[in-house]
Amino acid sequence: MTTDADIIRRSSESPQAFTELYDKYARMIHRYAARRAGESAAEDVMAETFLVAFERRDSFDQTWNDARPWLFGIATNLLRKHHRAEAKILKVLAKSSGRDSYADSTDRIAEQLDAAAATSVLAGALRGLSAADRECILLYAWAELSYEGIALATKVPVGTVRSRLNRARRVLKDAAGPFRNENEEAEHGRAEIAT
Repeated sequence: MTTDADIIRRSSESPQAFTELYDKYARMIHRYAARRAGESAAEDVMAETFLVAFERRDSFDQTWNDARPWLFGIATNLLRKHHRAEAKILKVLAKSSGRDSYADSTDRIAEQLDAAAATSVLAGALRGLSAADRECILLYAWAELSYEGIALATKVPVGTVRSRLNRARRVLKDAAGPFRNENEEAEHGRAEIAT
């Protein structure tokens, strides 16, 4: 099986080989950037991530088979430039009342209002996290990186990642308070124990 390191190594001799990496991860990077900085910035961040990666491909650590931590690290650094846009989005979500009018059934309206209110509360909690804690939880939740992958992407020790994730989870759990579904939480806990 061809690893990401193999693709990057091949691209040194044949630059078009790098498109395999783009094809493999572009949507993931775009999705992560869109969640962090909005759709308007996502395309630019994604394109710039792969441009930077291509230009710096010789600096890629060939002992890594997975290029995701490297790519998400580049994207995270680029997103720091777009931090103001992210802060603005979270501020708007935090201020939204969640009281849009819906033409659906009463139950659906209640569900949508609850979801909007929960989104508002969680966006406010996310905005209140330190930038480092927010990056860590979003790399874990949205980019689906492992602790080790986050450590590589952010260039911090795994222990620091664990601390940041623990702190961020505690804040988000406290903020979610009345919106948490205890049954789903119990199921999720049992699933984690089983794995």
